[in-house]
Amino acid sequence: MWQSTQGIPNIPDITHPQELIEFGNQILKVSLILIILIGFLGIGIAILNSSFRHTQKSEPNILINELVSQYFNLLKKLAHLILVLILLVGGFFLCSTLSNRYHNWEQAKIAKIAAGVAGDRANGTEFYRLEQIAPKVRYIVEEPYTYYQWVDNKRVEIKSMRNVDKYLRINSSEIEVNINQAKDVQNLKAIYVVDFSAEYQVTNQLQDIQDFFFEIRPPYGYSLLQNFRVEQNNQRLIPTNPENYNFPFNLSPGETINFKVNYQAQGRPRWIYNANNQLLSNFQLTALANFPKADFASGIVPTETIESNQGRKFTWIFNDNVSVKNPFGVFTATDPVKNTGILPRLLILTPLLFLWWLILLYFSLPLNLRDVAILGGIFFACLLTLTYFSRLIDAKFVWSLISPILLFLVWGLGSNRQASLAAIICTIAGGILPIFALLVPYSGLTLSIAGLLSIIWLVVRHWYGRNIINN
Repeated sequence: MWQSTQGIPNIPDITHPQELIEFGNQILKVSLILIILIGFLGIGIAILNSSFRHTQKSEPNILINELVSQYFNLLKKLAHLILVLILLVGGFFLCSTLSNRYHNWEQAKIAKIAAGVAGDRANGTEFYRLEQIAPKVRYIVEEPYTYYQWVDNKRVEIKSMRNVDKYLRINSSEIEVNINQAKDVQNLKAIYVVDFSAEYQVTNQLQDIQDFFFEIRPPYGYSLLQNFRVEQNNQRLIPTNPENYNFPFNLSPGETINFKVNYQAQGRPRWIYNANNQLLSNFQLTALANFPKADFASGIVPTETIESNQGRKFTWIFNDNVSVKNPFGVFTATDPVKNTGILPRLLILTPLLFLWWLILLYFSLPLNLRDVAILGGIFFACLLTLTYFSRLIDAKFVWSLISPILLFLVWGLGSNRQASLAAIICTIAGGILPIFALLVPYSGLTLSIAGLLSIIWLVVRHWYGRNIINN
């Protein structure tokens, strides 16, 4: 999603001069080889013809005459072959370029939608988000430990004491989050405005520890944080270090204390609560999203979801101990981007579809050079129209509008009603159905129907005496 919008790999693009130069050199080489082969073939036939000219009605002479006749027929059809190759090569470059452009447009559209709801990257790897990590209640105990030193080349065991951090379990958590969605004035991207309020209850279950630290960090990824306040029994706590957010407090064994945490924050449009590998018990989180298309994040299904005119209210309730590995919360869902990559695939296969259609017409109707050139222009003009109109409306609907126009144009290809009907059948089987097949989900089935229809038409046209066209 966040990759740069590059074209389809290994597909030529007429906007790239280097590729055009390389392909032009290849065309010149192939054309030169083809001219040389045709020239040598003609010279060889001419030499054989002059050698057997004085032989009367011999088999070699008959064979040479047949070769000469076939050679001149080949030269007559060479113009058609060259024109078809020009249309195929030119159409391939045009369609490959359109395929790259359409691919770039689709990727840019997806990136724009994603950027509107996910924001920018943080440190090049992760997206900015508002992530609140569950607090911890820390205390310090002294534990013995042993280490070794070398004294006078002797290994000496030394026993000492060190401070070790331990954590007290939080009895209950009751969290309310009010989320509003707004637009960033600078880049017009969506941001979340979060009003966070939480109450945590802690009981000292230890016998000889009374000094604790309540550790809660502000949300990760905020762009603005204000009114951050931690209270103990309605008394505001001051952190020992403003950067660490450690709040010391004293709690006698068996006593219970309540903490309240409040703040307002702004950040990228995704708010999540991270349990930080802690066991949650008597936990309740209520997130009110006051905007449309709000959905729960990370796959942790809410216990209750309430729909409203303004948005959604999500509630997670865990009465007993539960371990939540993934963060859970709220994000702004987007409409799924469907049917991507269909037009680029169709455009890459367009020259083959054009050749399919043209072969059907060659086997069904007498075509001259002008007809072939006009057919090529009509076909690729229809594909060009389909490509750009599909950016605005559905591609299948666009092709449904273009198909009658294509049928109306090819009707004039026939010199009579029967020939025009043959052109219509060839266009449906070789042009309209194959393209429509690549636009619908069941491409294989539709292509099979188009291929079967083409074969049936050619069989009826040539094998069953239905020679309705006078060639």
